[in-house]
Amino acid sequence: LKFLQDVTCSVRFGFLKIHFVGIINMNTLFFILGYCISQLNALSAAARLRGILSSGKLEVMPCCYDGLTAKLVEDTGFEVTFMSGYSVSASRGYPDVQLVSLGEMLDSGRTCVSSLRRGIPLIADGDTGHGNAMNVKRTVHSFAQIGCAGVMIEDQVAPKRCGHTRGRTVVDRAEAVARIQAACDARDEIRASGLYGDNDIIILARTDARVLNLDEAITRCQLFREIGADMTFLEAPTSIQEMKQYCAQVDGPKLANMLEGGSTPILSAAQLQDIGYSLAAYPLTLLSSATKAMQHSLQRLLISGGGPLPSDDNSLLSFSDLCTTVGFDNYYQDEERYRIS
Repeated sequence: LKFLQDVTCSVRFGFLKIHFVGIINMNTLFFILGYCISQLNALSAAARLRGILSSGKLEVMPCCYDGLTAKLVEDTGFEVTFMSGYSVSASRGYPDVQLVSLGEMLDSGRTCVSSLRRGIPLIADGDTGHGNAMNVKRTVHSFAQIGCAGVMIEDQVAPKRCGHTRGRTVVDRAEAVARIQAACDARDEIRASGLYGDNDIIILARTDARVLNLDEAITRCQLFREIGADMTFLEAPTSIQEMKQYCAQVDGPKLANMLEGGSTPILSAAQLQDIGYSLAAYPLTLLSSATKAMQHSLQRLLISGGGPLPSDDNSLLSFSDLCTTVGFDNYYQDEERYRIS
């Protein structure tokens, strides 16, 4: 082959990174890139998530709760998101104390997944599995059916609550293991049967047993891995040393929960990767910042009695930018494509 142009570059599509060095015909380069993109798009959501978890690079994962926030996470350039149960509950007018049903969580999940135009993987919050072991299996099947890449199942006593609020209790170790076993069995059934096309689902096993002690929480994570959990999440370690101990004693991918104002130290992505984490979730960043902005605008309206906001108030997007963000430009393009003259 005769090549025409010197190329040295690295291109990253999600977890897929391609490095070119040498002389290459530009048409050939574009063909290779196009092929790689098509193969990436052909992967299931769970396969993409597995690729991210095996890449050796920590991914920052802002959490979403509706179609707009899911779209914003993806459009900003992040490669994975998590549907936060706290935020879904808040968007429906409730605190995160499991007042929201499985059906409502699935409804929010469908909306979030359908808003992801690039198809970045979404992990869903499955809470306690919404009942006994058989309910856990149904919960896993349900989230796989709507296209989620993963689902988190935890060991709190129902009704569960946010992992950084008071009043949390956990089920005994045997019941915790049974929940995760049921979740892994459901995943294996989905994978073996091909029930939902190419998509299966990743099991993220969470423990809140730090409310008992750190050793019990670590033991549970170890057991979750032994029975097949793809990934673990030890909620609410209270120091960097506890985070290091967890990562040193539990194998496999691990999730860090970076909740502003919570019990766990907020660390940089580089620090978290060095400790041994694979994903860094920011569960309430979008909900908290959006709530503060809305409260600000409402107070300004109340104080002013209506009318335009002051010229120095930069809290609003321009109407044009807002229309672009919610998708009008894409709609107009499609509208022109199918216009009947």
